[in-house]
Amino acid sequence: MSSMGGGAGPEREKAQAGGEGALFYHGGALAAARARFPGAPQPWIDLSTGVNPVAYPVGDIDAAAWTRLPEAGEIAALEADAARAYGARSADAVVAAPGTQAAIQLLPGLLQARRVGVLGFAYAEHARCFARAGAETAPIEDLAQAKDFDVVVVVNPNNPDGRHVPPAALLEAAAAMRARGGTLVVDEAFADLMGPAATIAPAAPEAGALVLRSFGKTYGLAGLRLGFVIAPPALAGRIRAAFGPWAVSGPAVRIGRRAFSDPAWLAGTARRLDDDGRRLDALLERIGLRVVGGTALFRLAERPRAAELFAEMGRRGILVRPFAEKPTWLRWGLPGPDAWDLLAKRLAAPLGA
Repeated sequence: MSSMGGGAGPEREKAQAGGEGALFYHGGALAAARARFPGAPQPWIDLSTGVNPVAYPVGDIDAAAWTRLPEAGEIAALEADAARAYGARSADAVVAAPGTQAAIQLLPGLLQARRVGVLGFAYAEHARCFARAGAETAPIEDLAQAKDFDVVVVVNPNNPDGRHVPPAALLEAAAAMRARGGTLVVDEAFADLMGPAATIAPAAPEAGALVLRSFGKTYGLAGLRLGFVIAPPALAGRIRAAFGPWAVSGPAVRIGRRAFSDPAWLAGTARRLDDDGRRLDALLERIGLRVVGGTALFRLAERPRAAELFAEMGRRGILVRPFAEKPTWLRWGLPGPDAWDLLAKRLAAPLGA
């Protein structure tokens, strides 16, 4: 995943072509890493994404999910399950989407904003998509600046630094923007593991705010392409109509409903990731990095000349996430259960050796 200002134009073209620019544009660019570091040991340890390394056990999926288009009632049932999981008061306020990225790309055309503010250094696709739609975009440092914009985007918790804005402050900003005809968009892609007190999803529709929730990150199923938008029912209806019928697949409907009915798995996952986060912190500190932020699914670490460390990690077969605009930062995802010992071994050699 990228951050605001994380490269556009030529860099994005390189990223889409799978070139070296992909390493700075988003995580998971293993083809680009293999090309840049052809002598790296195998297997690669990919820590460049913020996706749960232990996926939800999807179990058997009946053949009809693959061979039939999902019925409208099945998608409505998935949205109702998501509403319960996220605390939304009405399923009419919840829209199933083929991933939150698809929703991010759709929103500029629906919201028709002229000026868009993005709080801090955050996931860059928000600004990119609004700019492509003709909006003027700018970073802001405080929600008090929201009065100057038609739309304000807050990634909460933030990617990549994990900053969290209290829900009360967001709802106050949302109400003020709604009174002026504006919209607050809150991207809660990494909020699932923080508990209900961290989210504005239950109150967002009444406050006039729009919330994005990712399914694939928390449940380790990024390739499923499933996410949700929570919005005032009238806006949710427009979003649903814009996506059209069958926006999500039959397997996504089945797996999403199964996972939402399994809160014990989510609770156990939160405990495991908490332990794993502390374990990763210790490894990073051991090699001289300072952990400066993060979420349950990634850590942000800092050191001078981080680009040199990124290259050294690449030569060791470890892919992490650099930021062209933040040359002292590297974001580290969590390794899977089978990768911890290998990661410790590859980090054991002195840096620069």
